[in-house]
Amino acid sequence: MSGPSIAELRRVGQPEHVRSRAAAEHWVAHAYLRQISPYLTRPLVALGLSANQVTWLMIGAAALSAVSTAWSGIWGALLAAFFVQLQMLLDCSDGEVARWRGTSSPVGVYLDRVGHYVAECGIALALGVRVATGGGLGSSPTVTDGGSGWWAGLLASLADPALFLGALLALLVALNKVENDLVHVSRHYAGMTAMKDAEQVRVPSAGSVRTLRRIAKLLPFHRVFHSVELSLLVLAAAVVDLVAGNHTATGALLVALVVAVSVTVVGHLAAVLSSARLR
Repeated sequence: MSGPSIAELRRVGQPEHVRSRAAAEHWVAHAYLRQISPYLTRPLVALGLSANQVTWLMIGAAALSAVSTAWSGIWGALLAAFFVQLQMLLDCSDGEVARWRGTSSPVGVYLDRVGHYVAECGIALALGVRVATGGGLGSSPTVTDGGSGWWAGLLASLADPALFLGALLALLVALNKVENDLVHVSRHYAGMTAMKDAEQVRVPSAGSVRTLRRIAKLLPFHRVFHSVELSLLVLAAAVVDLVAGNHTATGALLVALVVAVSVTVVGHLAAVLSSARLR
């Protein structure tokens, strides 16, 4: 195959300042995706795809992960987990393509953000649909006889509280992400320089908030709202439901996530306001 070698892609596409980012690099990238992403990046470069075109593929995978989550049963959960892994792999590759071609741009950053919002908010919303159509919280009848049956089941479940909880979860997940993005927006409007992506910038100055942050690191429930963790939790609940023969675990997961994200949004806001991020 013509084009750069794997070693060249690693050198140019995975510089140390990228691998050592405090917040922008997910643990799956550190654990294994950065090891295999050059093998995807190489054919993408050879095909002539731009970085933004690869990001559009990532957005597509993100959307498919949300759609799959809404499909009740183990296969929907498995597909959701698969598409999230594909989304994250493409998320590695689009940056590598951009650095190889020297085409990094605000458009690419914007599209990357769109992809993550689609995945995380979409999975959260789809989890409510999954519970409603599977009979996890409401009393509406479940209809499962084929594709039209799935749609009929959704329509029959519009009064199910799970749909409200899914919408609330998606809204709060979006707000939690917005709290991060608004830091950069606020700094820009205030004429400040870009925030350094380093852990010391995020440490709260208030003692009480700093203590709560340490506790949160020991029980990192605030990290489960990334698409990877969400999809794995949905899959784990689906396995439990399959063994138990009901939908209790998925319904309980939805309720637990709503409680957890409510606490996270408040804590996140307090952490931002008491840290050096806006100073």
